[in-house]
Amino acid sequence: MKKVIIIAAMALMSVAAMAQETKFAFVDFNEIVMLMPEMDEARATLEENSKTNEEILMTMYEEYQNKMKQYQQNAASWSQSIREMKEKELVDIESRLEQSQQSLQQELQQLQQSLQAPIVEKANKAIGELAKAKGVAAVYDRSTFLYVDETQMINLTPEARVALGIPEGRTLETLQAEMMAKAQAAQAAQAQ
Repeated sequence: MKKVIIIAAMALMSVAAMAQETKFAFVDFNEIVMLMPEMDEARATLEENSKTNEEILMTMYEEYQNKMKQYQQNAASWSQSIREMKEKELVDIESRLEQSQQSLQQELQQLQQSLQAPIVEKANKAIGELAKAKGVAAVYDRSTFLYVDETQMINLTPEARVALGIPEGRTLETLQAEMMAKAQAAQAAQAQ
């Protein structure tokens, strides 16, 4: 019995010693992915597609409005069969508009996923290579922790930013400011 207790104690001490030497790291994965230059290209592509989709939907909506206006102006003078035909036409246009909106939204989501997948993969690969080079056993996303003692874990975010070509002064805040300025410029151009 004494031997079992001694062996168990030695096993616990060796596990504790190994745990102390095991290195863990964390990274702010969202920050890295959002700030990667490739993500800027993906956002531009998505914005362009979204604008095209809006134009398509706006054209369809204008057609609907014109037909509705025509119906409202002329319904009193039309026969019952023409009114019913025009009402059916309005319902069909409305249905097409709704279906097109859903379809275009799904296409945009699929495009977003296909554009982001290689970006996420590239970030994962870079983080994995950094972790191996540092002898890290596991890398955690900072967003999954309520508390991180940075003195006991390695922060790979700065090195990942460099490895992925993210400019030094670029932050999520500066990205948000860039995006807001771009949106305001687009609104100003549209207003003119």
